[in-house]
Amino acid sequence: MPTLACRAFGRAPWVSIPDTDEIWPSAWPFGARPRIDEAARDRASSCNRLYGSRYNPLYQSGTIAVVLLIVLLVTGLWLLFLYRIGAPWASVAALTDDRLAGNWVRGVHRYASDASILAVVVHLGRMFLERRTHGPRLLAWLTGVGLLGLLFVCGWTGFVLVWDQFGELLAVEGARIIDALPILAKPLQLTFLGDQAIPSAFFFVNLFLHVALPLGLGLGLWLHVSRVARPTLLPPRRLWVAVVVGLVVLAFARPLRIAPEANPFRLAESVPVDWFYAFWLPLHAALPPWGAWLGVTTLVGALLAVPWLTGEPKGSAEPSRVDSRLCTGCEQCAHDCPYEAIAMVARTDGRAKLVAKVAQDRCVSCGICAGSCEVSAVGPPGRNGRDQLEWAKHDYDRPAVAGRVVMLRCAHAAGSQASSSDVLVTTVACVGSVHPNMIGAAMDAGASGVVLAGCPSRDCWHREGPKWATERVAGRREARLPAGVEPSRVVVVDATDAGAVAAAVAGLAVERTAQVAR
Repeated sequence: MPTLACRAFGRAPWVSIPDTDEIWPSAWPFGARPRIDEAARDRASSCNRLYGSRYNPLYQSGTIAVVLLIVLLVTGLWLLFLYRIGAPWASVAALTDDRLAGNWVRGVHRYASDASILAVVVHLGRMFLERRTHGPRLLAWLTGVGLLGLLFVCGWTGFVLVWDQFGELLAVEGARIIDALPILAKPLQLTFLGDQAIPSAFFFVNLFLHVALPLGLGLGLWLHVSRVARPTLLPPRRLWVAVVVGLVVLAFARPLRIAPEANPFRLAESVPVDWFYAFWLPLHAALPPWGAWLGVTTLVGALLAVPWLTGEPKGSAEPSRVDSRLCTGCEQCAHDCPYEAIAMVARTDGRAKLVAKVAQDRCVSCGICAGSCEVSAVGPPGRNGRDQLEWAKHDYDRPAVAGRVVMLRCAHAAGSQASSSDVLVTTVACVGSVHPNMIGAAMDAGASGVVLAGCPSRDCWHREGPKWATERVAGRREARLPAGVEPSRVVVVDATDAGAVAAAVAGLAVERTAQVAR
Protein backbone atom coordinates (compact mmCIF):
# COMPACT_ATOMS: atom_id res chain seq x y z
CA MET A 1 0.00 0.00 0.00
CA PRO A 2 1.37 3.44 -0.87
CA THR A 3 2.41 5.54 2.07
CA LEU A 4 3.01 9.19 2.86
CA ALA A 5 5.90 10.56 4.83
CA CYS A 6 5.69 13.15 7.59
CA ARG A 7 8.51 14.59 9.63
CA ALA A 8 8.15 16.55 12.83
CA PHE A 9 10.31 19.65 12.98
CA GLY A 10 13.58 17.78 12.71
CA ARG A 11 13.15 16.22 16.15
CA ALA A 12 11.39 13.03 15.20
CA PRO A 13 12.28 10.21 12.81
CA TRP A 14 10.48 9.77 9.53
CA VAL A 15 7.01 8.44 10.19
CA SER A 16 5.17 6.40 7.60
CA ILE A 17 1.47 7.28 7.41
CA PRO A 18 -0.82 4.80 5.62
CA ASP A 19 -3.30 6.57 3.38
CA THR A 20 -6.18 4.79 5.13
CA ASP A 21 -5.21 5.71 8.68
CA GLU A 22 -4.18 8.80 10.61
CA ILE A 23 -1.06 8.34 12.77
CA TRP A 24 0.35 11.40 14.44
CA PRO A 25 4.11 11.89 14.82
CA SER A 26 5.38 12.00 18.38
CA ALA A 27 6.45 15.64 18.05
CA TRP A 28 4.10 17.75 15.99
CA PRO A 29 5.77 20.99 14.90
CA PHE A 30 2.88 23.36 14.41
CA GLY A 31 1.00 23.63 17.68
CA ALA A 32 -1.00 21.38 20.01
CA ARG A 33 -2.41 18.24 18.47
CA PRO A 34 -6.04 19.00 17.57
CA ARG A 35 -8.96 16.86 18.59
CA ILE A 36 -11.14 16.01 15.60
CA ASP A 37 -14.59 14.42 15.69
CA GLU A 38 -14.25 11.89 12.87
CA ALA A 39 -17.99 11.17 12.62
CA ALA A 40 -18.84 14.87 12.38
CA ARG A 41 -16.14 15.30 9.73
CA ASP A 42 -17.52 12.40 7.70
CA ARG A 43 -21.05 13.83 7.84
CA ALA A 44 -19.78 17.22 6.69
CA SER A 45 -17.82 15.57 3.87
CA SER A 46 -20.97 13.74 2.73
CA CYS A 47 -22.83 17.06 2.59
CA ASN A 48 -19.90 18.55 0.68
CA ARG A 49 -20.31 15.92 -2.02
CA LEU A 50 -24.03 16.68 -2.23
CA TYR A 51 -24.06 20.48 -1.99
CA GLY A 52 -20.43 21.53 -2.40
CA SER A 53 -18.49 23.03 0.51
CA ARG A 54 -19.64 26.58 -0.29
CA TYR A 55 -23.34 25.68 0.08
CA ASN A 56 -23.03 22.98 2.73
CA PRO A 57 -25.88 23.73 5.20
CA LEU A 58 -23.86 22.26 8.07
CA TYR A 59 -21.22 24.93 7.51
CA GLN A 60 -23.93 27.59 7.18
CA SER A 61 -26.10 26.67 10.17
CA GLY A 62 -25.33 29.93 11.97
CA THR A 63 -25.91 32.18 8.96
CA ILE A 64 -29.09 30.25 8.06
CA ALA A 65 -30.36 31.01 11.57
CA VAL A 66 -29.78 34.73 10.88
CA VAL A 67 -31.74 34.51 7.61
CA LEU A 68 -34.59 32.79 9.45
CA LEU A 69 -34.56 35.52 12.09
CA ILE A 70 -34.91 38.16 9.36
CA VAL A 71 -37.82 36.20 7.84
CA LEU A 72 -39.47 36.06 11.26
CA LEU A 73 -39.10 39.81 11.72
CA VAL A 74 -40.54 40.65 8.29
CA THR A 75 -43.51 38.28 8.49
CA GLY A 76 -44.05 39.10 12.15
CA LEU A 77 -44.48 42.81 11.39
CA TRP A 78 -47.18 42.00 8.84
CA LEU A 79 -49.02 39.70 11.27
CA LEU A 80 -48.72 42.26 14.07
CA PHE A 81 -50.81 44.79 12.17
CA LEU A 82 -53.64 42.26 11.80
CA TYR A 83 -53.60 40.88 15.35
CA ARG A 84 -56.18 42.09 17.91
CA ILE A 85 -55.58 41.76 21.64
CA GLY A 86 -59.32 41.90 22.32
CA ALA A 87 -60.04 38.94 20.05
CA PRO A 88 -56.82 36.90 19.78
CA TRP A 89 -58.18 33.64 18.40
CA ALA A 90 -60.72 35.27 16.11
CA SER A 91 -58.10 37.58 14.55
CA VAL A 92 -55.72 34.66 13.92
CA ALA A 93 -58.59 32.57 12.53
CA ALA A 94 -59.38 35.38 10.09
CA LEU A 95 -55.72 35.43 9.05
CA THR A 96 -55.75 31.68 8.55
CA ASP A 97 -58.86 31.86 6.35
CA ASP A 98 -57.28 34.56 4.15
CA ARG A 99 -55.35 32.45 1.63
CA LEU A 100 -54.06 35.47 -0.29
CA ALA A 101 -52.53 37.71 2.39
CA GLY A 102 -52.77 35.81 5.65
CA ASN A 103 -52.41 32.04 5.67
CA TRP A 104 -49.19 31.73 3.70
CA VAL A 105 -47.56 34.59 5.65
CA ARG A 106 -48.50 32.92 8.91
CA GLY A 107 -47.23 29.63 7.50
CA VAL A 108 -43.85 31.14 6.58
CA HIS A 109 -43.67 32.66 10.08
CA ARG A 110 -44.51 29.34 11.73
CA TYR A 111 -42.18 27.19 9.64
CA ALA A 112 -39.34 29.71 10.01
CA SER A 113 -39.73 29.60 13.80
CA ASP A 114 -39.42 25.80 13.76
CA ALA A 115 -36.47 25.91 11.35
CA SER A 116 -34.70 28.54 13.47
CA ILE A 117 -34.73 26.24 16.49
CA LEU A 118 -33.32 23.43 14.36
CA ALA A 119 -30.63 25.67 12.83
CA VAL A 120 -29.46 27.00 16.20
CA VAL A 121 -29.37 23.51 17.76
CA VAL A 122 -27.37 22.18 14.79
CA HIS A 123 -25.01 25.15 15.06
CA LEU A 124 -24.45 24.61 18.78
CA GLY A 125 -23.99 20.90 18.24
CA ARG A 126 -21.42 21.45 15.51
CA MET A 127 -19.48 23.92 17.64
CA PHE A 128 -19.52 21.40 20.51
CA LEU A 129 -18.37 18.45 18.39
CA GLU A 130 -15.60 20.52 16.83
CA ARG A 131 -14.53 21.92 20.24
CA ARG A 132 -15.01 25.54 19.17
CA THR A 133 -16.10 26.68 22.61
CA HIS A 134 -13.07 28.06 24.42
CA GLY A 135 -10.67 30.99 24.19
CA PRO A 136 -11.98 33.77 21.94
CA ARG A 137 -14.95 31.53 21.16
CA LEU A 138 -16.05 31.44 24.81
CA LEU A 139 -18.28 34.51 24.52
CA ALA A 140 -19.79 33.17 21.29
CA TRP A 141 -20.72 29.89 23.01
CA LEU A 142 -22.23 31.54 26.09
CA THR A 143 -24.25 34.02 24.04
CA GLY A 144 -25.28 31.22 21.68
CA VAL A 145 -26.83 29.33 24.59
CA GLY A 146 -28.59 32.54 25.63
CA LEU A 147 -29.85 33.14 22.08
CA LEU A 148 -31.35 29.65 21.98
CA GLY A 149 -33.18 30.36 25.24
CA LEU A 150 -34.49 33.72 24.01
CA LEU A 151 -35.61 32.19 20.73
CA PHE A 152 -37.48 29.44 22.58
CA VAL A 153 -39.28 31.88 24.88
CA CYS A 154 -40.12 34.14 21.94
CA GLY A 155 -41.73 31.21 20.12
CA TRP A 156 -43.55 30.19 23.28
CA THR A 157 -45.19 33.60 23.59
CA GLY A 158 -46.11 33.48 19.90
CA PHE A 159 -48.06 30.24 20.32
CA VAL A 160 -49.82 31.62 23.41
CA LEU A 161 -50.92 34.68 21.40
CA VAL A 162 -52.89 32.42 19.03
CA TRP A 163 -54.93 31.27 22.04
CA ASP A 164 -55.94 27.94 20.61
CA GLN A 165 -55.80 24.70 22.57
CA PHE A 166 -52.02 24.46 22.20
CA GLY A 167 -51.55 28.07 23.29
CA GLU A 168 -53.70 27.44 26.35
CA LEU A 169 -51.69 24.33 27.21
CA LEU A 170 -48.43 26.29 27.04
CA ALA A 171 -49.92 29.10 29.14
CA VAL A 172 -51.16 26.73 31.85
CA GLU A 173 -47.88 24.80 32.05
CA GLY A 174 -45.92 28.04 32.05
CA ALA A 175 -48.06 29.36 34.90
CA ARG A 176 -47.42 26.17 36.85
CA ILE A 177 -43.68 26.66 36.45
CA ILE A 178 -43.78 30.34 37.44
CA ASP A 179 -45.99 29.65 40.47
CA ALA A 180 -43.26 27.41 41.86
CA LEU A 181 -41.26 30.58 42.55
CA PRO A 182 -42.34 32.84 45.45
CA ILE A 183 -42.54 35.96 43.33
CA LEU A 184 -46.29 36.54 42.82
CA ALA A 185 -48.80 37.27 45.57
CA LYS A 186 -51.56 35.51 43.61
CA PRO A 187 -50.92 32.22 41.78
CA LEU A 188 -50.87 32.76 38.03
CA GLN A 189 -52.76 29.51 37.45
CA LEU A 190 -55.91 31.10 38.85
CA THR A 191 -56.10 33.16 35.65
CA PHE A 192 -57.04 30.05 33.68
CA LEU A 193 -59.69 28.52 35.97
CA GLY A 194 -62.53 29.79 33.80
CA ASP A 195 -64.44 31.67 36.51
CA GLN A 196 -63.70 34.90 34.66
CA ALA A 197 -62.56 36.00 31.20
CA ILE A 198 -58.86 36.07 30.44
CA PRO A 199 -57.85 39.71 30.93
CA SER A 200 -56.57 41.60 27.91
CA ALA A 201 -53.51 42.52 29.97
CA PHE A 202 -52.40 38.89 29.73
CA PHE A 203 -52.31 39.04 25.94
CA PHE A 204 -50.74 42.50 26.01
CA VAL A 205 -47.85 41.21 28.14
CA ASN A 206 -47.35 38.24 25.82
CA LEU A 207 -47.45 40.49 22.78
CA PHE A 208 -44.99 42.89 24.38
CA LEU A 209 -42.59 40.02 25.12
CA HIS A 210 -43.04 38.59 21.64
CA VAL A 211 -42.09 41.96 20.12
CA ALA A 212 -39.38 42.91 22.62
CA LEU A 213 -37.48 39.62 22.69
CA PRO A 214 -36.29 39.98 19.06
CA LEU A 215 -34.52 43.16 20.22
CA GLY A 216 -32.72 41.00 22.76
CA LEU A 217 -31.91 38.54 19.99
CA GLY A 218 -30.35 41.37 17.99
CA LEU A 219 -28.22 42.46 20.95
CA GLY A 220 -27.24 38.87 21.64
CA LEU A 221 -26.25 38.36 18.02
CA TRP A 222 -24.02 41.43 18.17
CA LEU A 223 -22.30 40.06 21.28
CA HIS A 224 -22.13 36.65 19.63
CA VAL A 225 -19.85 37.88 16.86
CA SER A 226 -18.15 40.76 18.72
CA ARG A 227 -14.87 38.89 19.28
CA VAL A 228 -14.23 37.87 15.69
CA ALA A 229 -12.99 39.98 12.82
CA ARG A 230 -15.11 40.33 9.70
CA PRO A 231 -18.01 38.12 10.87
CA THR A 232 -20.08 36.49 8.14
CA LEU A 233 -23.76 36.94 8.97
CA LEU A 234 -25.44 35.78 5.77
CA PRO A 235 -24.90 32.64 3.69
CA PRO A 236 -24.18 32.80 -0.05
CA ARG A 237 -27.05 34.37 -1.99
CA ARG A 238 -28.06 31.13 -3.65
CA LEU A 239 -28.46 29.44 -0.27
CA TRP A 240 -30.47 32.15 1.49
CA VAL A 241 -32.74 32.50 -1.56
CA ALA A 242 -33.28 28.73 -1.45
CA VAL A 243 -34.18 28.94 2.25
CA VAL A 244 -36.73 31.73 1.71
CA VAL A 245 -38.26 30.13 -1.38
CA GLY A 246 -38.41 26.79 0.42
CA LEU A 247 -40.37 28.34 3.30
CA VAL A 248 -42.83 30.00 0.91
CA VAL A 249 -43.34 26.78 -1.07
CA LEU A 250 -43.86 24.83 2.16
CA ALA A 251 -46.37 27.42 3.39
CA PHE A 252 -48.45 26.98 0.19
CA ALA A 253 -47.99 23.21 0.01
CA ARG A 254 -48.94 22.67 3.67
CA PRO A 255 -51.25 25.55 4.57
CA LEU A 256 -51.73 26.07 8.28
CA ARG A 257 -54.93 25.25 10.07
CA ILE A 258 -55.97 26.71 13.37
CA ALA A 259 -56.89 24.49 16.31
CA PRO A 260 -60.13 25.08 18.22
CA GLU A 261 -60.23 28.12 20.47
CA ALA A 262 -59.02 27.72 24.05
CA ASN A 263 -61.87 26.88 26.41
CA PRO A 264 -61.18 26.35 30.13
CA PHE A 265 -64.60 24.66 30.53
CA ARG A 266 -63.88 21.96 27.95
CA LEU A 267 -61.19 19.31 28.30
CA ALA A 268 -59.79 18.53 24.87
CA GLU A 269 -59.32 14.87 23.97
CA SER A 270 -56.19 15.69 22.00
CA VAL A 271 -54.21 18.87 21.45
CA PRO A 272 -52.23 19.50 18.24
CA VAL A 273 -48.75 20.57 19.29
CA ASP A 274 -45.59 21.88 17.70
CA TRP A 275 -42.91 19.49 18.94
CA PHE A 276 -40.09 21.94 18.29
CA TYR A 277 -41.46 23.96 21.21
CA ALA A 278 -43.36 21.26 23.11
CA PHE A 279 -40.82 18.43 23.26
CA TRP A 280 -40.56 18.98 27.01
CA LEU A 281 -44.28 18.67 27.82
CA PRO A 282 -44.50 14.88 28.39
CA LEU A 283 -41.61 14.95 30.85
CA HIS A 284 -42.79 18.17 32.49
CA ALA A 285 -46.29 16.80 33.07
CA ALA A 286 -44.80 13.92 35.06
CA LEU A 287 -42.66 16.17 37.28
CA PRO A 288 -43.52 18.50 40.12
CA PRO A 289 -42.79 22.19 39.42
CA TRP A 290 -39.56 22.10 41.42
CA GLY A 291 -38.43 19.12 39.33
CA ALA A 292 -38.96 21.15 36.16
CA TRP A 293 -36.86 23.98 37.54
CA LEU A 294 -34.16 21.53 38.59
CA GLY A 295 -34.09 20.00 35.12
CA VAL A 296 -33.92 23.38 33.35
CA THR A 297 -31.23 24.65 35.71
CA THR A 298 -29.15 21.51 35.24
CA LEU A 299 -29.45 21.63 31.46
CA VAL A 300 -28.56 25.33 31.21
CA GLY A 301 -25.71 24.93 33.70
CA ALA A 302 -24.29 22.00 31.73
CA LEU A 303 -24.45 23.95 28.46
CA LEU A 304 -22.77 26.99 30.00
CA ALA A 305 -20.06 24.79 31.54
CA VAL A 306 -19.13 23.16 28.21
CA PRO A 307 -16.18 25.54 27.51
CA TRP A 308 -14.55 24.60 30.81
CA LEU A 309 -15.30 20.89 30.42
CA THR A 310 -13.97 20.67 26.84
CA GLY A 311 -11.37 23.44 26.80
CA GLU A 312 -7.83 23.35 25.50
CA PRO A 313 -5.75 20.41 26.76
CA LYS A 314 -2.65 20.90 28.84
CA GLY A 315 0.34 21.82 26.76
CA SER A 316 -1.63 23.88 24.25
CA ALA A 317 0.37 26.08 21.93
CA GLU A 318 1.42 29.46 23.26
CA PRO A 319 0.04 32.76 21.95
CA SER A 320 1.93 34.70 19.30
CA ARG A 321 4.79 37.02 20.18
CA VAL A 322 6.15 40.09 18.43
CA ASP A 323 9.83 40.89 17.89
CA SER A 324 9.62 44.69 18.04
CA ARG A 325 13.13 45.00 16.62
CA LEU A 326 11.97 43.50 13.31
CA CYS A 327 8.41 44.83 13.16
CA THR A 328 8.05 47.46 10.44
CA GLY A 329 4.57 48.58 11.49
CA CYS A 330 2.98 47.46 8.22
CA GLU A 331 -0.23 46.41 10.05
CA GLN A 332 -0.71 43.32 7.87
CA CYS A 333 -0.84 40.93 10.82
CA ALA A 334 -3.49 43.08 12.51
CA HIS A 335 -5.58 43.07 9.32
CA ASP A 336 -5.30 39.30 8.88
CA CYS A 337 -5.90 38.14 12.49
CA PRO A 338 -9.26 36.31 12.59
CA TYR A 339 -9.96 37.29 16.20
CA GLU A 340 -8.68 40.88 16.34
CA ALA A 341 -6.02 39.71 18.77
CA ILE A 342 -3.37 42.04 17.31
CA ALA A 343 -3.42 45.82 17.64
CA MET A 344 -0.98 48.43 16.41
CA VAL A 345 0.35 50.62 19.24
CA ALA A 346 2.83 53.45 19.49
CA ARG A 347 6.45 52.49 19.87
CA THR A 348 8.35 53.24 23.05
CA ASP A 349 11.83 52.94 21.54
CA GLY A 350 11.83 56.31 19.78
CA ARG A 351 11.08 54.94 16.30
CA ALA A 352 8.33 56.75 14.42
CA LYS A 353 6.22 53.83 13.26
CA LEU A 354 3.75 51.67 15.11
CA VAL A 355 4.47 48.20 16.42
CA ALA A 356 2.21 45.16 16.66
CA LYS A 357 0.99 44.03 20.08
CA VAL A 358 -0.73 40.69 20.75
CA ALA A 359 -3.63 40.42 23.22
CA GLN A 360 -2.69 37.18 24.92
CA ASP A 361 -6.24 36.38 26.05
CA ARG A 362 -7.63 36.57 22.50
CA CYS A 363 -4.88 34.74 20.60
CA VAL A 364 -5.60 31.11 19.69
CA SER A 365 -2.09 30.46 18.34
CA CYS A 366 -3.41 29.81 14.83
CA GLY A 367 -0.23 31.31 13.38
CA ILE A 368 -2.00 33.21 10.60
CA CYS A 369 -0.03 36.29 11.65
CA ALA A 370 3.19 34.33 11.00
CA GLY A 371 2.13 33.72 7.41
CA SER A 372 1.26 37.39 6.91
CA CYS A 373 4.51 38.96 8.13
CA GLU A 374 7.05 39.58 5.36
CA VAL A 375 9.90 40.11 7.85
CA SER A 376 8.87 37.25 10.19
CA ALA A 377 8.50 39.51 13.20
CA VAL A 378 5.37 37.88 14.64
CA GLY A 379 4.07 34.39 15.25
CA PRO A 380 3.69 31.70 17.91
CA PRO A 381 6.95 30.66 19.59
CA GLY A 382 8.88 28.32 17.31
CA ARG A 383 6.46 28.83 14.42
CA ASN A 384 7.09 32.29 12.99
CA GLY A 385 8.39 32.74 9.45
CA ARG A 386 12.06 32.41 10.44
CA ASP A 387 11.37 29.21 12.37
CA GLN A 388 9.44 27.73 9.46
CA LEU A 389 12.23 28.58 7.02
CA GLU A 390 14.87 27.06 9.30
CA TRP A 391 12.82 23.90 9.71
CA ALA A 392 12.18 23.62 5.97
CA LYS A 393 15.85 24.04 5.09
CA HIS A 394 16.75 21.37 7.62
CA ASP A 395 14.14 18.78 6.66
CA TYR A 396 13.43 19.48 3.00
CA ASP A 397 16.76 18.06 1.82
CA ARG A 398 17.06 17.66 -1.92
CA PRO A 399 17.32 13.84 -2.15
CA ALA A 400 14.06 13.41 -0.18
CA VAL A 401 12.10 16.21 -1.85
CA ALA A 402 13.36 16.39 -5.43
CA GLY A 403 10.63 15.52 -7.93
CA ARG A 404 7.96 15.05 -5.26
CA VAL A 405 4.89 17.12 -4.44
CA VAL A 406 5.04 18.72 -0.99
CA MET A 407 1.67 18.85 0.73
CA LEU A 408 1.19 21.22 3.68
CA ARG A 409 -1.98 19.85 5.20
CA CYS A 410 -4.20 21.50 7.80
CA ALA A 411 -4.40 19.37 10.93
CA HIS A 412 -8.06 20.26 11.44
CA ALA A 413 -9.00 18.86 8.04
CA ALA A 414 -7.50 15.43 8.76
CA GLY A 415 -8.39 12.51 6.57
CA SER A 416 -7.34 14.05 3.26
CA GLN A 417 -4.36 12.14 1.94
CA ALA A 418 -3.14 11.65 -1.60
CA SER A 419 -2.55 7.99 -2.37
CA SER A 420 0.89 8.37 -3.84
CA SER A 421 4.40 7.70 -2.58
CA ASP A 422 5.48 10.80 -4.55
CA VAL A 423 3.82 13.11 -1.99
CA LEU A 424 5.59 14.44 1.07
CA VAL A 425 3.12 15.55 3.76
CA THR A 426 3.71 18.02 6.56
CA THR A 427 0.90 18.80 8.97
CA VAL A 428 0.36 22.46 9.88
CA ALA A 429 -2.03 24.24 12.25
CA CYS A 430 -3.62 26.19 9.38
CA VAL A 431 -2.68 26.75 5.76
CA GLY A 432 -2.96 30.46 6.50
CA SER A 433 -0.06 30.11 8.94
CA VAL A 434 2.37 28.89 6.27
CA HIS A 435 4.95 31.55 5.47
CA PRO A 436 5.71 31.83 1.73
CA ASN A 437 9.41 31.35 2.50
CA MET A 438 8.61 27.79 3.61
CA ILE A 439 7.05 27.18 0.21
CA GLY A 440 10.13 28.71 -1.41
CA ALA A 441 12.40 26.37 0.55
CA ALA A 442 10.44 23.35 -0.67
CA MET A 443 10.72 24.53 -4.27
CA ASP A 444 14.45 25.25 -3.85
CA ALA A 445 14.89 21.67 -2.68
CA GLY A 446 13.49 20.46 -6.00
CA ALA A 447 9.82 19.88 -5.18
CA SER A 448 7.62 19.59 -8.26
CA GLY A 449 5.00 21.73 -6.55
CA VAL A 450 3.34 22.58 -3.25
CA VAL A 451 -0.25 21.80 -2.29
CA LEU A 452 -1.80 23.76 0.58
CA ALA A 453 -4.60 21.44 1.71
CA GLY A 454 -6.79 23.34 4.13
CA CYS A 455 -10.28 23.43 5.57
CA PRO A 456 -13.26 24.26 3.34
CA SER A 457 -13.28 28.01 2.80
CA ARG A 458 -16.66 28.38 4.53
CA ASP A 459 -15.66 26.28 7.52
CA CYS A 460 -12.02 27.05 8.25
CA TRP A 461 -11.10 26.14 11.82
CA HIS A 462 -9.31 29.48 12.07
CA ARG A 463 -11.95 31.18 9.91
CA GLU A 464 -9.86 32.73 7.11
CA GLY A 465 -6.81 30.54 6.54
CA PRO A 466 -7.61 29.32 2.98
CA LYS A 467 -8.74 32.82 1.97
CA TRP A 468 -5.49 34.50 3.00
CA ALA A 469 -3.38 31.62 1.62
CA THR A 470 -5.07 31.93 -1.78
CA GLU A 471 -4.50 35.69 -1.92
CA ARG A 472 -0.84 35.37 -0.92
CA VAL A 473 -0.19 32.76 -3.60
CA ALA A 474 -1.89 35.02 -6.16
CA GLY A 475 0.30 37.95 -5.08
CA ARG A 476 -2.65 40.04 -3.88
CA ARG A 477 -1.63 40.04 -0.23
CA GLU A 478 1.46 40.13 1.93
CA ALA A 479 3.51 38.10 2.40
CA ARG A 480 4.11 37.15 -1.24
CA LEU A 481 5.87 34.14 -2.70
CA PRO A 482 9.65 34.47 -3.02
CA ALA A 483 11.01 35.58 -6.37
CA GLY A 484 11.47 32.63 -8.70
CA VAL A 485 8.54 30.61 -7.34
CA GLU A 486 5.87 30.26 -10.00
CA PRO A 487 2.36 30.75 -8.53
CA SER A 488 1.14 28.01 -10.88
CA ARG A 489 3.28 25.53 -8.91
CA VAL A 490 1.41 26.29 -5.67
CA VAL A 491 -2.20 25.14 -5.29
CA VAL A 492 -4.63 25.86 -2.45
CA VAL A 493 -7.24 23.13 -2.23
CA ASP A 494 -10.06 21.95 0.06
CA ALA A 495 -8.53 19.09 2.04
CA THR A 496 -11.90 17.40 2.60
CA ASP A 497 -12.37 17.02 -1.18
CA ALA A 498 -10.32 13.91 -1.94
CA GLY A 499 -10.89 14.30 -5.68
CA ALA A 500 -9.63 17.89 -5.70
CA VAL A 501 -6.57 16.92 -3.66
CA ALA A 502 -5.73 14.04 -6.00
CA ALA A 503 -6.25 16.24 -9.07
CA ALA A 504 -4.00 18.97 -7.67
CA VAL A 505 -1.23 16.49 -6.88
CA ALA A 506 -1.56 14.77 -10.27
CA GLY A 507 -1.56 18.09 -12.12
CA LEU A 508 1.63 19.29 -10.44
CA ALA A 509 3.36 15.95 -11.00
CA VAL A 510 2.37 15.76 -14.68
CA GLU A 511 3.36 19.35 -15.37
CA ARG A 512 6.71 18.79 -13.69
CA THR A 513 7.31 15.67 -15.78
CA ALA A 514 6.51 17.60 -18.95
CA GLN A 515 8.93 20.37 -17.99
CA VAL A 516 11.73 17.87 -17.35
CA ALA A 517 11.05 16.19 -20.71
CA ARG A 518 11.32 19.53 -22.51
